[in-house]
Amino acid sequence: MTQTKDILRFTTAGSVDDGKSTLIGRLLYDCKQIPQDQIDLVQRISKRKGLSEIDLSLFTDGLKDERAQGITIDVAYRYFTTENRKFIIADTPGHLQYTRNMVTGASTANAAIILIDARKGVVEQTRRHSFIASLLQIQHLIVCVNKMDLVNNSKEAFEQIVSSFQDFSAKLAIVDVQFIPVSALNGDNIVHRSEKMDWYQGATLLHTLENLSVANEINLIDFRFPVQHPIRVDQGSVQDYRAYAGKIESGIVRVGDEIMVLPGQQLSNIKSIMGMNGPQMEAFAPQSISLELTDELDISRGNLLVKPNNQAEEVRQLSATICWMSSQAYIPGRKYILRHTTNEVKAMLKSVLYVYDMETLVRDEERSELRTNDIARVELQLAGPIYVDAYRKNKATGSFILIDEQSNQTLAVGMIS
Repeated sequence: MTQTKDILRFTTAGSVDDGKSTLIGRLLYDCKQIPQDQIDLVQRISKRKGLSEIDLSLFTDGLKDERAQGITIDVAYRYFTTENRKFIIADTPGHLQYTRNMVTGASTANAAIILIDARKGVVEQTRRHSFIASLLQIQHLIVCVNKMDLVNNSKEAFEQIVSSFQDFSAKLAIVDVQFIPVSALNGDNIVHRSEKMDWYQGATLLHTLENLSVANEINLIDFRFPVQHPIRVDQGSVQDYRAYAGKIESGIVRVGDEIMVLPGQQLSNIKSIMGMNGPQMEAFAPQSISLELTDELDISRGNLLVKPNNQAEEVRQLSATICWMSSQAYIPGRKYILRHTTNEVKAMLKSVLYVYDMETLVRDEERSELRTNDIARVELQLAGPIYVDAYRKNKATGSFILIDEQSNQTLAVGMIS
């Protein structure tokens, strides 16, 4: 029987021109994951640009504007597989104005690769992206000190950057931080070990990615099922069938289990579970399923199914950490739409408690305005209840977005703690 490979989702981050796209291009190229016709196309483009070697960054910088400017301005998703594991890569922008795209790419990641230019060391975007990775509860951080060839593959330069990053990251809630000296352009320590840095005795980037443990990161204890869509069928051979479709965000559910509907605290039992391949006796996160109950209850999109002895917390006021993603100014007392799982309520951003200084991570309690890419602690007043968990416990029920009522633009993302 063939064993199913597990999937590692990781994102790349760091300051602009640190070489993120080149690193991913090198990883795919050396793993022989790029079709020959795409290699031929990139080789032709590289020659037209006057380059003697293939421009590896073009394998991920897919947008026309990106290729023209040589930067990444959107999240580029790539997929590849090795003998040991499947991977989904989110290559995210380095420019400050595209930090919101980094938040998007990192939101579902198990690991983050933070690139640091060996010549520049730790800069503000390094700190900002690392802090966001910490806020998003990414458990594994791989710090790749890139362009080591431009500092003569110096052990001292590498160790100085490691020390500087460790001083900063000691303030972050990240479980696992690993450091690798690399040259993405030349392929040193990406897939193959570098002979130019024989002082480095650690693993290559690929080996590190293949061996990260992520199996225990799914919460299988707290059952949370936001209802996406009620299903009603009453025709032909199927009469009076009523079920509720959605994705299990955490926990396990079995046929016969007692469940509670929030809000309202109505009780029922699981009559049947329908998965992608038909009926099943149990289901678990992150499966998408439909649940049929033994009772006819008034359930609609936005309701949350839980176990009676393990409920989410009802809140009408909220303290949360947000990343303000919009160029639109924060206006005290203005009403927004707060989207939480499949539910929406009106909300008012009452006050800014403090804004983080990205240089020092010190809380600035004097600032009351929010600018694009600011990370702040705020208080919100909600027009109705939502049912939440701490973000570290459940990313789905512990997060939300704020939406402008008029433009429907996403203004901020928030994490509950």
